[in-house]
Amino acid sequence: MQKQPCVYLLASSRNGTLYAGVTSDLVARTWQHREHVVEGFSKRYGVTRLVWYELHPSMESAIQREKRIKKWSREWKLKLIDETNPSWRDLWTDITAQTPKPMSMDSHLRGNDEQE
Repeated sequence: MQKQPCVYLLASSRNGTLYAGVTSDLVARTWQHREHVVEGFSKRYGVTRLVWYELHPSMESAIQREKRIKKWSREWKLKLIDETNPSWRDLWTDITAQTPKPMSMDSHLRGNDEQE
């Protein structure tokens, strides 16, 4: 998967703790969550399973969508996941066949790990 702005939802387990994020590199950012490279919400609560993502034409539209989703009720977020991934399968294997090499902590991070 090439770099492209997207919004994503991670979960600790089916119907577990949720995390909404935005990135320009879904593979690298998901790897960072999975490997607990960054301190914050996802590491603290074990939120590592990629259960939903949505590609966007620009970072601006992805950020706007992320902000809207973060304001949604938990029920709406669960419905969004259930509509496209009813088994809550980890989508990691869909976006990459192998674990990427560690990357520097640069523009991939927006400093929003403290928020859900």
